[in-house]
Amino acid sequence: MQPGFVFVPSEGWSNWLAQMLESGRRRLLLLCASFVLLSLLGPSNGASNSTENLSESRNKTSHTLEMTPKVSFQLKLHALFHWSSFGFLMPLGIILVRMSSKCHNGRCIRALFYCHAISQTVAVLLATGGAVLSLMNFENSFSNSHQRVGLALYGVMWLQPIIGFFRPERGVKVRSLWYFLHWLLGIAICVTGIVNVYIGLRTYHERTTKSVRLWTGLLTVEITFLAFFYLMIDRWSYMMKQGHATVEQLRPTDNRRTYPTTLRKELALVQE
Repeated sequence: MQPGFVFVPSEGWSNWLAQMLESGRRRLLLLCASFVLLSLLGPSNGASNSTENLSESRNKTSHTLEMTPKVSFQLKLHALFHWSSFGFLMPLGIILVRMSSKCHNGRCIRALFYCHAISQTVAVLLATGGAVLSLMNFENSFSNSHQRVGLALYGVMWLQPIIGFFRPERGVKVRSLWYFLHWLLGIAICVTGIVNVYIGLRTYHERTTKSVRLWTGLLTVEITFLAFFYLMIDRWSYMMKQGHATVEQLRPTDNRRTYPTTLRKELALVQE
């Protein structure tokens, strides 16, 4: 039996999964439709009105934001949702998949797979909550990079779990293409989300004149640690083997033991 894990759902699970997929499609269509309506409801009363609205949006972004206790709480909650989603749970899900590829125990692979699915589901829900909070309570003129990048992320983010639901079984030819697309989209969403968190911190500093050096430093330390751990997964077992001689190195080959390169040259000179 191969170490790969293929989840074969029962009839009840299949019905539940079909309902979840249908519900996900409806929510995605509703989200896209809401974005289209927001763009269509913009001002269209001539060039003078558009110029006035553009100048107003620039004034809003250039002026400092009035920080009431309610606005302060909403901004902190918005930042917490997106930091937890893009800055922690999504990178954690990528690390879990990386770890499962190095595991040869079926139970371990199954546990890592479920942890990956749960972490990514929670990450998408948190990011959606932050998006809803932003659309309902903040000024959304989409005149700055943070809002534009966030809008693109909200649209693409829901494609990832939908692609994950249509995971082919191992051995199917389309499995390689699915894996590449799922991996590439996940990496792109995660990296773009992290960059947008940095942009959001900078935008918060520009609008409130409050220092964000501490939060920027903490985010940098966290991302650096996660990236280091991600890179160490492949090299850890190799590093541990460097302190132990393998069986092939100790076993005689052609009635001669294998020696280091410099020692072999010295032995050859002595034998001559």
